[in-house]
Amino acid sequence: MTLSPLAWILIPVLGAWIGYGTNLIAVRMIFRPIKPIYVLGFRIQGLVGRRQAEIARSIGGVVGDHLLNHEDMVAALEKADMEGVIDGMLEDRLPEVLASLKGSLGPMAGMLDMFLTPERIVDLRKMFVRKIMENKESLFSALESALEKGMDVKALVETKVREFPVERLEELILMVAKKELRSIEILGGVLGGLIGLVQVGILALLPA
Repeated sequence: MTLSPLAWILIPVLGAWIGYGTNLIAVRMIFRPIKPIYVLGFRIQGLVGRRQAEIARSIGGVVGDHLLNHEDMVAALEKADMEGVIDGMLEDRLPEVLASLKGSLGPMAGMLDMFLTPERIVDLRKMFVRKIMENKESLFSALESALEKGMDVKALVETKVREFPVERLEELILMVAKKELRSIEILGGVLGGLIGLVQVGILALLPA
């Protein structure tokens, strides 16, 4: 079959536009429409919005079972400079505690000042830190037990992801995968153009 030069150009170009447009719509429908709409009785909603609860459950399971558990959190605390952290907390909080104590003592507050000199306060702070660090193993063990009983990482992550606005999820995914999603759209155009070219070639080989 003899085809005009216009057919050799028009069919591949049309195929490219169809392929590009199809993939463009498919990528957009990962997120849009955010709220379900109904067309002729059919429910249309973006994949992320429609499956957000399942996505949240899967992410929560992965994080809770494989990425972050109670043992990991305690291990991270053990590696931290706990002595410095505790000392800093005591240094920040002791003045407030002492001021409150003086206020409750009334006229006897002067006696407390005589006993708790600045040097004595530093010594007491160091003693508290030393005692805490001497018992850090039992402290971390108790902390791990408390976390295990009172903190469900899987449920916490699942709840956070489920309550996350779909618009914000879209922004986060596009920040990471914008180039890849754009490549999918372009690939649709390339494949559509190639398919159109193959169709023209097949038509040209057919007998008139």
